[in-house]
Amino acid sequence: MKYLAGRLATLLAVVAVIGLLPRLTGTDPALTILHARYADRPPTPETLDAIRAETGLDGGPLHVLGGWLGGLFHGDLGESWVSGQPVAPDVTSALGVSLTLMGVSLAVAVVLALALSAGTLRRGAARRIGRDRAGAGAAVLAALPEFLIAAVLATVVAVQLGWFPALGWGAPDQVVLPALAMGIPAGALLGRLLDDALPAAFAEPWARAATAAGLPGRRIARHALRRTLPGLLPQLGLTVVGLTGGAVAVETLYAIPGLGGTALAAALAQDLPVLQACVLLLLLLGVAAGLAARLASRAVLGPALSDGALPALVRPALPAGRAVTVAAAVLAVLLVAVTVAGLLRDPLHVDAAVRLAAPSAAHPLGTDALGRDVLARLGHGAARTVLTAVAIGAVTLLLGLVLGALRAGALTETANALPAVLTGLVVAGIAGPGPWGAAAAVAAVAWAPLAAHTSALYAQERAAPHIAAAVALGAGRWHRLRRHVLPGVLPPVVRHAVLRVPAVALALASLGFLGLGTQAPAPEWGRMLSENMPYAERAPWSVLAPAAALALLGALAVLTSAAVRGRGPAVPE
Repeated sequence: MKYLAGRLATLLAVVAVIGLLPRLTGTDPALTILHARYADRPPTPETLDAIRAETGLDGGPLHVLGGWLGGLFHGDLGESWVSGQPVAPDVTSALGVSLTLMGVSLAVAVVLALALSAGTLRRGAARRIGRDRAGAGAAVLAALPEFLIAAVLATVVAVQLGWFPALGWGAPDQVVLPALAMGIPAGALLGRLLDDALPAAFAEPWARAATAAGLPGRRIARHALRRTLPGLLPQLGLTVVGLTGGAVAVETLYAIPGLGGTALAAALAQDLPVLQACVLLLLLLGVAAGLAARLASRAVLGPALSDGALPALVRPALPAGRAVTVAAAVLAVLLVAVTVAGLLRDPLHVDAAVRLAAPSAAHPLGTDALGRDVLARLGHGAARTVLTAVAIGAVTLLLGLVLGALRAGALTETANALPAVLTGLVVAGIAGPGPWGAAAAVAAVAWAPLAAHTSALYAQERAAPHIAAAVALGAGRWHRLRRHVLPGVLPPVVRHAVLRVPAVALALASLGFLGLGTQAPAPEWGRMLSENMPYAERAPWSVLAPAAALALLGALAVLTSAAVRGRGPAVPE
């Protein structure tokens, strides 16, 4: 009961903040309704007063919010300020569409995660894990923006090959391409986290005993999966919510009437009743997903969690191999070289005579739609994109560790249920658009997956037998935290944060595309992607350059992490 009460209180607080947006932003809801319904009328004081009296806005925002919350008990989500129609039918229809798309996308993500971890499962079951696998392939897939994958699939698979439709919703074949576009990055992230946790499970005594007893490899692998699931189930729950509410770009590209697109359209039109309803459903879904992950984790762990009999899941020190170190060095040199070469050029110079020019000696990476040098914009955008993403990643890592250790589950699920785009609109409405507002909006929600990961690992570590032994020996709380809990929690969460740096860069890019972040004509990788997407077929280099840079950033982050992590000696088999 306490679990649900805390989450419902947080949910109502967020909905209340959205209801008070007109007061926070200084906008007049009556003016919004006038422009939407009566565009031919002048905004005279008499007209605006009549609209306020007709819609009940004359009582003030608190009165309107109270009336909306009171209607919830009767299943009434209010009326749209734009259309004047009841909100519930359209929003529930959009929720059904998003849940269907989420279900198929989640299936794609789970299959991809298992495929990326299949090698570790096979080698672990045969006791042949001798070197660390960097997982660069998974990092590259996780770094690819959903809208870029969606655009490539629509252009190649739908338009050129004609295998699936490029637009629309309703038929089974219309689900395939958007589900792949959403499921591939999510599955790559889940697969990387699973692949990172499996060596620790295979290094435990039960795995060695099972191998010595001659148990089949498939059975050992199945038990290893079960051993790692409790730490990953919260991430799976957060993925469910993210795939439902965070698919704005994919829904827009494929003309899918989903909940994320509905919320974005309502936010842009300042249609607060629709926006409140969308956010309410997203938050309720977050609560349900969090509760399901919590119950599933308890079912998997059984009484070991409460009895303090769960061994700590400690990853063995595996040598990374010389190839990983060399690859990380090569990618770092390549990224620095491209950045330096771009910094020596003018990113704002416009030459209409060479619009969309192919790569040449004068323009090694070609030009964009305005005739600007792509290499110059790539180099100048590197500092803006990478440094900002790394700074936000450090802030979200700290927030995730602290709030995860404090078990702030209600706040975590609420933050994850809000898409970064929607948060960016709220922040921009209050503080105005700009890079600082975009960074604050991304940081406000990006810590949630790290906090969920921290909380799950923290619960497992506290249930380990050596914690009870440390308490019996008189160890203080700070000593237990520093010497017994953090060594099992901090390394995997840090690696998780590193893997999310490209995703942070993409979130900043999406806000910049909507005019809420870095303003034109400043160079920024995500803005380069968004600006050049309409010309991808005619000038693919203008899109491939920033996409390759983001993928390179993801691969470099994981390879560097693996090279540093793998300096210890191999664990004897």
